[in-house]
Amino acid sequence: MTHLRKWKTLASNMIIDHHWCKVRQDKIELPNGQIIDDYFISIKPDIALVLPITNQQEIIFVRQYRHAVGEFFLELPAGNFNPTKESAEIAAIRELREETGYTIQNLQKIGTLYDKPSKDTNQIHLFLATNAVKVGEQNLDITEEIEIVLIPIKSVLDKISQGEISVAGTVAALFLGLNFLKQG
Repeated sequence: MTHLRKWKTLASNMIIDHHWCKVRQDKIELPNGQIIDDYFISIKPDIALVLPITNQQEIIFVRQYRHAVGEFFLELPAGNFNPTKESAEIAAIRELREETGYTIQNLQKIGTLYDKPSKDTNQIHLFLATNAVKVGEQNLDITEEIEIVLIPIKSVLDKISQGEISVAGTVAALFLGLNFLKQG
């Protein structure tokens, strides 16, 4: 039996309310009675992330520039979505098609994770997709420049160990998805 107690929100104010960035400032009371008046929370949309595997047992990655860190990263296809307007499954299929030109025949949910629950509100919905087939060209947003990279399944764990694949949601999806395939 836990004796942990939730924090109490005394006041809440949206200090940035932009389409691309929403930040809320909460005034909270901790269980010990201490008041913190500047606890900042980033209101983020959910993410659908897909681990797509071709019939040749290759995983489809995207390499793209991430401005906040100023580096290029190998990631699994993913994108934001609004769960009141679109299901996570539909968003995963849409993002895979837009970012890579691939579609899939089988899609299975392998997990839902919280991105950074200390400061962010969003969840990452993880999917395993098999029988991925190239059906067209990429359909990228104005801020996207994406290179498609196919990596054999057997090489992926080495690439994680070597730091070539280092984005948390991608790494989590790979471990969950590869474990699911091993058990399946």
